[in-house]
Amino acid sequence: MKIAVIGAGGIGGYFGARLAQAGEQVSFIARGAHLRAIGVHGLQIRSPSGDFTIQVPATDDPGGIGPVDLVLFCVKSYDTESAGEAIRPMLGAETAVLCLQNGVDNEEKLARIVGPGHVLGGAAYIFSFIGGPGIIEHTSGGRIVFGEMDRSPSERCQRFVAVLERAKVDAQVSEDIHRTLWEKYCFICAGAGLTSLTRLPMGVIRDCPETWALYRQVVEEAITVGRASGVVLPPDLLVRTLAMAQRLDSGAYSSMHYDLTHGKRLELEALHGHVVRLARKLGVATPACSVIYAALKPSLNGPPA
Repeated sequence: MKIAVIGAGGIGGYFGARLAQAGEQVSFIARGAHLRAIGVHGLQIRSPSGDFTIQVPATDDPGGIGPVDLVLFCVKSYDTESAGEAIRPMLGAETAVLCLQNGVDNEEKLARIVGPGHVLGGAAYIFSFIGGPGIIEHTSGGRIVFGEMDRSPSERCQRFVAVLERAKVDAQVSEDIHRTLWEKYCFICAGAGLTSLTRLPMGVIRDCPETWALYRQVVEEAITVGRASGVVLPPDLLVRTLAMAQRLDSGAYSSMHYDLTHGKRLELEALHGHVVRLARKLGVATPACSVIYAALKPSLNGPPA
């Protein structure tokens, strides 16, 4: 299968490398030092399941790749529109664009640019990041759940599952991808918000009754907003989300915490900004999410002047 990965970071770099290792025809769109390192040394994966390096084509010009069967769309949420425009030369009539981003409205933005028939929604359950130019550090996880945005049965989704499974990637088709996206959204709003707001890892957050209560409140608020917007979320979602947070390594942080502490842009608008705006529109109170959003907003585009 001919595959292009745009956003060769922790998610796109890891899954794309696994697919290339399994023999798929994978090209990467990257930039800067990361792109140069991949070109010279290959893409290096450091993982508990085994380190490996793979030589892969990489470019900063999507137009040079041509139409592909599948685009793994893994850019940060604030780059959705610009990256959506950039992938146009890689789209054929049957090309699928699998969106693996944080948030619940990226697919809608992307569909407005490339057409709704191309877009698949997806959630990646993985902890990985760029450890240096050309290096992906994978610490845990590695699962993808995806599906058609109209919830229809899909032969192409079944084909993609088979390709991912050949690459030793745990993959599953969701019958309701909107529900899947919101389930992950509730989890990452709490984890990203609390680790960034406190600058502390999950173990400390769990051990302090006040911060753990705030974590729970963020999850509750996100669930309430999701249901008010019409998403059918399971009745035990709060319990399952808190149980998942309890299983996280005590030293775990979030990608937003990493971006905040490294002076990078934040995906704040796609996470807490979106839930606050949607809650306001629906007449739902979100005091915890609103405080997190307000506290982190000055750092939205990097360190405040």
